Amino acid sequence: MNKLPIAERLTRPEPILSVEFFPPKSDAAAESLLKSAEDLKVLPIDFVSITYGAGGSTRSRTLKYARQLSEEFGYEVMPHLTCVGHSKAQLLEIIAEFKSAGLSKIMALRGDPPKGETDFKPHPDGLSHANELVHLIQEVYPECAIGVAGYPEKHPEAPSPEIDLLNLKQKVNAGATFITTQLFYDNGHYYRFVENCQNGGIKVPVLPGLMSVTSRQQAIRFCEMCGTAIPKELDDELIAAGDSAEAVEKIGFEWTYRQAKDLLEKHAPGLHLYILNKSGPAIELVHRLQSDGYFKS
Repeated sequence: MNKLPIAERLTRPEPILSVEFFPPKSDAAAESLLKSAEDLKVLPIDFVSITYGAGGSTRSRTLKYARQLSEEFGYEVMPHLTCVGHSKAQLLEIIAEFKSAGLSKIMALRGDPPKGETDFKPHPDGLSHANELVHLIQEVYPECAIGVAGYPEKHPEAPSPEIDLLNLKQKVNAGATFITTQLFYDNGHYYRFVENCQNGGIKVPVLPGLMSVTSRQQAIRFCEMCGTAIPKELDDELIAAGDSAEAVEKIGFEWTYRQAKDLLEKHAPGLHLYILNKSGPAIELVHRLQSDGYFKS
């Protein structure tokens, strides 16, 4: 595992590797997360992120497992933080908690509405946009590295790609250190997105986010949530695999491997892996990429 500050690490030519966990909801799920965290220590991971439930529903668990991943496993940890359901005072309190825990990076997000709601509604004394959260973090915790989200295929709520890019630029101008993309299955979307960012004056690194398909229905659900398309070639392969979970996972893995290799060949700054708290596919992917010479062994 690498321990350099993310801002410094981003200036180096070697690709970055990060993975994302989500806070477990049960003891069994917690055991699975912690086992995955232990297993992943064989990889040259620069940092791990851990998500934050809608409306702050996992606030205490996000902090608990962020601490554990940092203190017990030695990871550099980037907890997520969202605007949803929090007043500005509460957000300041959470940022202070992260700081006191020695967590020197935060993923700043507007966040999704709580389950059962379709529209984002800011807290009466809260923040409405992620750029406001970035500014708040930067103001009270200036040494903190701040990640923000980017959408290669456009944020589902944005009226146009141009407005989506302007919103992203506001987040970067507020003090974001780097951008992590939402998942995508067509690298062409990523390359166009990076080009548009650069043409629009966004100069921070754009870390591509990948998630291997392990279930067609699950992939469809995730893609619908984040406005991502599944390429016809991939979908045809998944349909042909039918009910064979093993065949679906193999198809998903090979697709992600080809994506990852192409991204690294074309000098993407690294990879961010959405692993759903499972270590096996990530370890296999990175070991294969290491054999290709892309990450240090």
